[in-house]
Amino acid sequence: MPKKRPIPFIQKHKTLIRISYGVFLCLFSVSSVAALFVIETKESAFDLALLQNETHTVESLVAAFPIGVNPKQKTITEKTEVDAFLEVQLGGATKNTSKVGWFGERALAFLSELSWYQNLASPISRILVIRPGERKEEVVESFGDILRWDTRERETFTTLITDSAPLLDDGKFFPGKYVVSKDATPETVAQLVQTEFNANVELRYPSEIENIVPLSDALTIASLLEREAYDFEDMRYISGIIWNRLFTDMNLQLDASLQYAKATPYSESWWPVPRPEDKSIVSPYNTYKNEGLPPSPIANPSLEAILAALNPKKTDCMFYFHDTKGGFHCSKTYEEHVALLKQIYGRGK
Repeated sequence: MPKKRPIPFIQKHKTLIRISYGVFLCLFSVSSVAALFVIETKESAFDLALLQNETHTVESLVAAFPIGVNPKQKTITEKTEVDAFLEVQLGGATKNTSKVGWFGERALAFLSELSWYQNLASPISRILVIRPGERKEEVVESFGDILRWDTRERETFTTLITDSAPLLDDGKFFPGKYVVSKDATPETVAQLVQTEFNANVELRYPSEIENIVPLSDALTIASLLEREAYDFEDMRYISGIIWNRLFTDMNLQLDASLQYAKATPYSESWWPVPRPEDKSIVSPYNTYKNEGLPPSPIANPSLEAILAALNPKKTDCMFYFHDTKGGFHCSKTYEEHVALLKQIYGRGK
């Protein structure tokens, strides 16, 4: 059997060149796509700032939230205009905020923490991002790190927001993107956030609604929905269950409130995984031990969450859970709830 001739050195060299060239093209393509994405997210943030400014010039077009719940009468009425309100009044604010979609929103929040990204398009400006469902400590930490505020400046910013009406410890750091000068003061940034909250929330919350559901209650329920639900429809069903529990003086028993009560500056996360023993935590935010709503919101809710808090789905359910795929399941009684858990998970809770 004849021996195979060894590949000449020049042929090996050419093969190596081809491989190196292919790797280079691949890396170049990936880098180009990444660069375009980074630039587009940066441009998207600036576009949003312009959109927000334009929104403030047409305040007369902003309609009040519809409301389908009456706590005094303990009734829920599903309003047909909710979907139209979501699309017309909130659609522009939620769908046009970014040209890169949900992934881009998350990526922008991450990238905004990086100095090189902040300097990419404008060395004199900074992009600040508040995501729905963040608690004030997360917001203050993010803003403070980006703008290099010291402890006193961070405390000043926090106090300016929390001490404004309505008086709440959390829930008024309005989610969105804010473009500010790199040396922006706590006072300047607080004014921007307050302006957005006033224009987007308070302007939609006239006295007629306040007299039925106080804004502080709506924000608190909305913050719970923001942490408990997956989407707007999910929010409305969970809102219905929350109101059902409030109507019957049943403790809310929500894990999200345990997370808020459990977290400290020394926790690995501001939203630690709740454990059975956490139900005994001594805190006004522990809805397993205390009746009614927590004393203030546990997070900063989106407009969709506020809309869902005011417009729950009418349901007989008192208990609910999500399966591993995010599917929503609810039951009228605790016995049915446990049976459903056993059916899906093989065990009850």
